[in-house]
Amino acid sequence: MKGIINSLWLIPALPLLAAGIIALMKRPQRKPAAALAIGSMALAFLVSCVAFVATLQPEAGKGAVQLTHNFAWFDLGGSALRLGWLLDPLTAGMLVMVTFVGSLIFIFSVGYMDHDENLTRFFGFLALFAAAMLGLLIANNLLFLFMCWELVGVASYLLIGFWFHKPSAAAAAKKAFITTRIGDLGFFLGIVWLYHETGTLLFYDNGAGCLEQGALTKLVTQTTVGGMAVSTAISLLLFCGAVGKSGQLPLHVWLPDAMEGPTPVSALIHAATMVAAGVFLVARVFPLMGAATADLGLEGHSPHTTALTVVTWVGACTAVFAALIAVAQNDIKRILAFSTVSQLGYMMLGLGVGGPAVGMFHLLTHAFFKALLFLGAGSVIHGSHHEQDIRRMGGLRKLMPITFAAYAVGMMALAGFPLVFSGFWSKDEVLHAAMIWSPSKLPFLLGLFGAVLTAFYMTRQMWFVFFAPRAESASSPGRAAHSASHHEPQGASSSPHESPRVMTLPLVILAVATVLLSLFATPVWPWFHAYLGGQLDHLQVGWSADSAAGLTMLLSVLAVALGVSASWRLYSRGKAGTDAVERLFPRLFRALQGRLYVDEFYAATVFRLNAAVAVLSDWADRFVWSSVVELAAWLAKGLAWLSRTLDESGINSGFDAGCVETRGAGGFASRLQNGQTQRYLRILGAGVVVLVVAIVWMGNN
Repeated sequence: MKGIINSLWLIPALPLLAAGIIALMKRPQRKPAAALAIGSMALAFLVSCVAFVATLQPEAGKGAVQLTHNFAWFDLGGSALRLGWLLDPLTAGMLVMVTFVGSLIFIFSVGYMDHDENLTRFFGFLALFAAAMLGLLIANNLLFLFMCWELVGVASYLLIGFWFHKPSAAAAAKKAFITTRIGDLGFFLGIVWLYHETGTLLFYDNGAGCLEQGALTKLVTQTTVGGMAVSTAISLLLFCGAVGKSGQLPLHVWLPDAMEGPTPVSALIHAATMVAAGVFLVARVFPLMGAATADLGLEGHSPHTTALTVVTWVGACTAVFAALIAVAQNDIKRILAFSTVSQLGYMMLGLGVGGPAVGMFHLLTHAFFKALLFLGAGSVIHGSHHEQDIRRMGGLRKLMPITFAAYAVGMMALAGFPLVFSGFWSKDEVLHAAMIWSPSKLPFLLGLFGAVLTAFYMTRQMWFVFFAPRAESASSPGRAAHSASHHEPQGASSSPHESPRVMTLPLVILAVATVLLSLFATPVWPWFHAYLGGQLDHLQVGWSADSAAGLTMLLSVLAVALGVSASWRLYSRGKAGTDAVERLFPRLFRALQGRLYVDEFYAATVFRLNAAVAVLSDWADRFVWSSVVELAAWLAKGLAWLSRTLDESGINSGFDAGCVETRGAGGFASRLQNGQTQRYLRILGAGVVVLVVAIVWMGNN
């Protein structure tokens, strides 16, 4: 079992190698590039399965499996900077999910991107993206995790802006990259501070890691500004990175615009990779966020720490905020994008009130049904000749039966239809943990309201896409742009059609997986919780939930029923081509359609402030600092002139005059010292005469 840790690096290395080889391929080598990328992910999936099996057999009395491999990267003064990778249930579960879902997305891309001339480059970017995420998952070092984290950001920039000839795609790529960098600034400061306090960035290192008891005791007992524990301050800085990467308020604005990339990219970003990174980060550093003075053993966690309270409220507010906006969106992908933001809020809420098992199980189930929904949306877009406005669709359940059936499974899982869909159980766990969270019941109420909204907007989408009367076929700028990007043949039939098997097969597999996942976290058999805690040997079949769980389940079912019935009643009885909510609440609908004007608010405040600061900086540079520089230059010139004048007219003149006198005296002395003995005797005689005269004169006086 321990041998797998030495080979764990192969999981990210395989797609990274594929990305490197594809980068050297020529554009026409489409099939080899696709085969190489898919093959690398399939092999990574097999190695991930081996790693997963290794975590199923913990040693007796030691809890969950935790294997590490650390090594010195380079020497830093008298110490060495060490990196490493880690295998535990949290890592193993995520590895299997990312490689499995990623492989299906890669396969789907073969059909969806078939007409794109840059397919080779596309698969290279996909492989790079997957490699970065897999490297992030295995990291046992926060610096190593941060390097992969930034590589994920670079790959997302390349993929979101893949159709860079579209100004909207180029702008969306820049927006995503810059917005996430804002959060990453806080993340980086947290890393530096953590290293300063603990002297290491290794998570686990035989008791000396930054997430182990010795370091946590030091961080909890030290305080900083306002009496805040250092552990809390560092946790909040690290959480800034998660807010940016996982699209939480207020840095959520990049995620919906990321829909400008090809649909498989949307599926990869929103389901298996990028947005999952922020939630995974919070789960990974959870011992730090949940550490409290009274709970340094960390067998459990304190749900009342400041850091986890912030995570809870941010998650709850994000869940409702994004769900509200999704109600009024008309682009099929943007509805799912805001749905992702909302579900990420639920994951953060689950982490804050229930811990890693609650938040991470919702992440895993969401990865499957959200990948299913995005790929299903891609199938709809492909079959509808790249139409994305749901109001222009309708009646597709008969024209695209496989896509409809798979999409319906994903919709019901996301909406939380009871019992047989994994989304119901994972969402209910979040709501149950929020219900029993003692500081406040408001996060639970927000989560319950978000569940009603989720059922409402997903039923609305299903109605417009699959049930509403077929809208008149009409081209749109978005459709024309996508058609041009895909080089769709001229004169293609306007009638929608089912997608090819290479696209529908991943849908069927994901639909089956979405249902089967419901077996692993029911109160009857809470397998996932026991797995993360290393307690599979104590797992028992039977109802293990409290009375609050039953009440939560009942309220959740009522919420879903309310959302679905209200949406179906409004839209099925409304006029064709109109939106019932818009007709009833036009101002509210316009506000939600405008995303509650958050982008406009940033444009009116942050952007204007930035522009004003830029103008002020330019003015200061031109007229203040330039004047200071010119004044300094003139002062330097004046001092130089004065120095030269003193040197040339004073020092040099005096020195030159002294040199002339010295030279004259030396010339006179040299004439005396001419080597003629007779002259020396005459001078000596003259001197004797003068001496005698002087003596005589002095004697007479």
